[in-house]
Formats: sequence, C-alpha cells, structure tokens
Amino acid sequence: MNQLHSLVQNDPFRLGDKIFNSRLIVGTGKYRSVAEMNAAIAASGAEMVTVAVRRVDLKDSSPNSTLSTLLNANYTLLPNTAGCYSADDAVRTCRLSREIGMGSLVKLEVIGDPKTLFPDVAETLVAAQQLLDEGFTVLPYCTDDPVVCRKLSQMGCAAVMPLAAPIGSGLGIRNPYNLKIILETVDVPVIVDAGVGTASDAAIAMELGCDAVLMNTGIAGAENPIQMAHAMRLAVVAGRLAARSGRIPRKLYATASSPLDGLI
Repeated sequence: MNQLHSLVQNDPFRLGDKIFNSRLIVGTGKYRSVAEMNAAIAASGAEMVTVAVRRVDLKDSSPNSTLSTLLNANYTLLPNTAGCYSADDAVRTCRLSREIGMGSLVKLEVIGDPKTLFPDVAETLVAAQQLLDEGFTVLPYCTDDPVVCRKLSQMGCAAVMPLAAPIGSGLGIRNPYNLKIILETVDVPVIVDAGVGTASDAAIAMELGCDAVLMNTGIAGAENPIQMAHAMRLAVVAGRLAARSGRIPRKLYATASSPLDGLI
C-alpha cells in the first residue's frame, strides 16, 4: 500500500484551482447508513465527494446527518444539481450550495428525460455559461458527444464529464471510441461520469486516457460497498498506470515471448 500511495502522490491532476491525488470521485447517495457511506468513502481513497444538493436535508444540522458529516470531514465537496430539469433550476441550486458553504466548484447536471436520465444538452450549455459568468468552477455532466464537450471546454468549463452509460445502469463504457475522440478534442480533464458498474469498467476508462472517474451506484449499490470502494480505488490506479506505461500493440498472430536467436 505504501508503494501504491507513492504512485498516486506522484500523479496529481488539477480541477480549477484545486489539485487532487486521487482520480476517483465518489457520491453519497443510496447507502444504507451514514456510517456505511463514511466507511466506503474512506476505502475509496477519494478526496472529492459529490453531494446532490436537492436530495439532502439542508435543515438537519445534527452531528450524524449526511451534510454535517461531510462538511466536517476532510473532503472537497462537489455539490451537484441532480434532479434539475432546467437551466434555471440548476443555477439556483448552485447558488444555494455556495450560500451554505459548499464553495464554487459544482457538478452541473440538467436532466432532459426522466426515464433515461440523459442530460439536456441545450439547457446544460445555457446553465454552464450562466454559472461561469457568476464565478463558478463548472464540471458539466454531458453526453459522450465530442462536439458538445468541445463547446463546454471552449466556454471555460474546468472539465467535461461524459457519461459511460445511463446513470445507475452499471452497463460500463458503451462507446469507448467517442471517449477517445473527446480526449483528442478538448484541452481540459475528461472525467467519466455515470454507468460504471464494476472495477474493470473504471480501469478501462482510465486505460483509454481519461483523467478521472466519478461513480456512486457502482459502489453504494454493491453487496459489499466498502469492499467495492477499495476495488474501485485499485482499478483507477491500475488503469492510470497502464495508460501511462504504453500497452503493446494488438496483433493478429502470435509473437514468441522468448527470443528465437541462439536456439539449441
């Protein structure tokens, strides 16, 4: 674990004015208890935790409440606008999160369809511009569309967060080719968001060259969330190291592992 810690510490990445060593971002919903949530976050090694502002009780200031626990912990909170279906709702939610002390770093999420939970691209673009104008650091959840990601990047968003698959589906990365195009198209971090179901999904996202992975259901919905959180932590590091190491090219035919010269 000490060697793993060293590898992570030597590979930080930046979001806005913040620098992170962990490339795994986790959510706080769907856990059976606050204690389970705390243990899973700790096992994940995440430094940034996302909170659905509209789905937590902002009036509950008791020591064991979700919000109090997170505000008192040593995490960077990433308030998100889950449950918003218009730019206006999303912007108001971000303003509220800043007013209660969560800061200006926000995950923008404007849903366009209640069944698929796919983002509304047009409303997302409108909300992103307004939030940027108001001084927020914006991380937008979006489709895996290179054109949309380019527009969000050029607009000034600190990262783009294309989905791997529908939220909570656990289907893994459905279109790795689009993600590769996005990585070539934008000059900001690319964070895979939504659809990660197991550790191999996270590793593949990182092997493709993505900068980080955000997940909630893949951990919280597992039979053993704490163990899965640790698995995701290792997968993100393994995928990142593999991407940096340079895999061998794929070949149709076999190549001998040992040199053929000098055979007896």
